[in-house]
Amino acid sequence: MPEIISRKVSLEKHLKSKVPKITVVSGFRRTGKTYLVFDLAKNLLQNKSKNKEQVIYINFEDERIPNKAEFLTELLPTIKETFQRPPEIIFLDEIQNMFNWSKWVRRIYDKEKIRIFITGSSSKMSSREIPTELRGRCLEEKVYPLSFKEFLDFKKIKIDFSSIPYSENEKVKLNKMMNEYLFYGGMPEVVLSEKENKFEIIQQYYKTVVRRNIIERFKIKNEEGLKALLLLLLNSTSYSVSKLYNTLKSLNYQIGKTTLCRYISYIENSYFLESVPIFSYKIKDQLQYPRKVYFIDNGFINALSTKFSKNSGRLYENFVFNELKRKAALDAQIFYWQDKKGREVDFVIKEGAKIKKLIQVSYDLSDLETKQRETKGLVKASDELRCNDLTIVNRDFEGEEKVGNKKIKFIPLFRFISS
Repeated sequence: MPEIISRKVSLEKHLKSKVPKITVVSGFRRTGKTYLVFDLAKNLLQNKSKNKEQVIYINFEDERIPNKAEFLTELLPTIKETFQRPPEIIFLDEIQNMFNWSKWVRRIYDKEKIRIFITGSSSKMSSREIPTELRGRCLEEKVYPLSFKEFLDFKKIKIDFSSIPYSENEKVKLNKMMNEYLFYGGMPEVVLSEKENKFEIIQQYYKTVVRRNIIERFKIKNEEGLKALLLLLLNSTSYSVSKLYNTLKSLNYQIGKTTLCRYISYIENSYFLESVPIFSYKIKDQLQYPRKVYFIDNGFINALSTKFSKNSGRLYENFVFNELKRKAALDAQIFYWQDKKGREVDFVIKEGAKIKKLIQVSYDLSDLETKQRETKGLVKASDELRCNDLTIVNRDFEGEEKVGNKKIKFIPLFRFISS
């Protein structure tokens, strides 16, 4: 077993469920899915609740494993023959690359008394897109880059978030850690690496995701066009397919609009990027208006973008989006809001049929004009969407203010992402 630093996320609860389900551990490449599996396996073996041969781990990215249905057909009989008993727990790492994998898993789940854990770095493994034959049989555990508290754990830094006001010592330590987290992100290996190696590791991750999770998986022939599209998205806060098409055409990349839509869906499928539509009760508006762009980790923006590496507002907004995704309810949807006068709210949180929260993100509220602009957008959206849970996430201001008959909460970023 490699050395493992435990996280706030744990797979232990999935062993205790009275009705056994297939546990799908999904998320972006290198966010720590395999280490969560190792952590659970290590605890099982250390507590002697299982013998070694009862806990089986298979990495399907091992080049020696052929992508053939026969391999899966023969797998369980071979394990039984080797250990003279069936396993009790089986971990299947990146099995989604195997032919007919979901039908095989369904058969094992139905016929054997085996706890099955699957990891995958494709959104096709998510609870919304899981193959039909596994619907109702799976529970998803989504794994994100490290939260701020996990980041501090990995750095072995202790900060008491309950002590207000903070001592000068705590303030200096908190600001230093916040700046590092904001700039380099929360990918576990990057957090643990030396400063001079961080961007190189991030760039290697990017190349691997582009090559393995997008180009090879979807058999893309126009590699240069895809890479140009990715760079445009990395240097944008929003996009429309028409604008992307025209820009790429002016740069001599021949990509049709339909192909562009496919490429964007492939990129989202790898968990690298997520796009957010405008809030509207009309589907036509959601399709026509530009979509805002957020990336799985700030490190990618800083290491790969030429435009936003020193844009604190953009980095704050990207972090808030990922934190909202981390904490979202199962039925939650995230939109942005904009009216005809250009007033905007960054995040509209909808749960079921109801708008639950409106959240604005602003790096610096010390300028009165900026503060008024941000609050006006919130108040207007509050009236239109009938939602009174209003928040502005910012650098350092904390408190509540009344604007007309509306109450707005101001929350510093560090408190928002450490709660």
